[in-house]
Amino acid sequence: MNEHGDALHESGIPTEAGRGKDHIVLHTETVIRQLLERYPDTAGIGIGTAGRVDVDKGRVIYATDNLPGWMGFELQQWCEARFSLPVVADNDANTALAGEAWLGAGAGLSDLTMLTLGTGVGGANMIGGRLHRGAHWNGGEWGHVVFVPHGRPCNCGMQGCIEQYISGTALTRLARTAAGRDYASGRELFADYERGNEAVIAVVEQFADNLALVIHNIHIGLNPQAIIIGGGVADARAVWWDLLEHRLSVLDPVLDVRPASLGNRAGAIGAARLAMNALIEL
Repeated sequence: MNEHGDALHESGIPTEAGRGKDHIVLHTETVIRQLLERYPDTAGIGIGTAGRVDVDKGRVIYATDNLPGWMGFELQQWCEARFSLPVVADNDANTALAGEAWLGAGAGLSDLTMLTLGTGVGGANMIGGRLHRGAHWNGGEWGHVVFVPHGRPCNCGMQGCIEQYISGTALTRLARTAAGRDYASGRELFADYERGNEAVIAVVEQFADNLALVIHNIHIGLNPQAIIIGGGVADARAVWWDLLEHRLSVLDPVLDVRPASLGNRAGAIGAARLAMNALIEL
């Protein structure tokens, strides 16, 4: 990307994260080399990754078993040694928010929170135009805030975390139990909702209630100008967004909640923006 926000070229390859760190690194290197071959005058590299990242050192300080061997990886150091360019590495929810704040739903605003609803629930905060990562780099981990004390077990070791109630995985699991049938995807679930399946309707309405309450709590705690909702569940918002807006209007009519607009490209766009900002600060 250039400083005007123009996407000059895109290249992609499946991560196949389950095959471990060396495989992820190999594929990351392949993509970066493809981009640099087309644009050898590139000035810097930005990377968004799952996991908690010490941005000062570009080191992954926490990652789940979904990324075997990723925890402790010196991502920035590896990339700078490979390509001899300045590198910024950050959590992917942070880079997604940076992208939406630059070219997407949050453009023109300086105080934002983002929730990404997918397999889990990711999140990020921006205060005064700067990402707020927290003292230990886990600011914005909204998915692991306890929503229901002693509630459903979470893979983080706690119980009742937000992502056990409003993630795509949770929504599918709850609908499966309520309707007594398996759902291979959220698309199938929402199709049943639109067909009037009462059990699924109840699950989606409860999802909207829960999401509205989570948003309200964030609004009370941080009071951002807007809260942006992204991720795979948000892609199906045509089905449930009106429900959410109704719930929010009851809780607080001044809440500004917006769907993300950049889709899966938000993280890459935001990573590029963070790399540009770092170059300016040098």
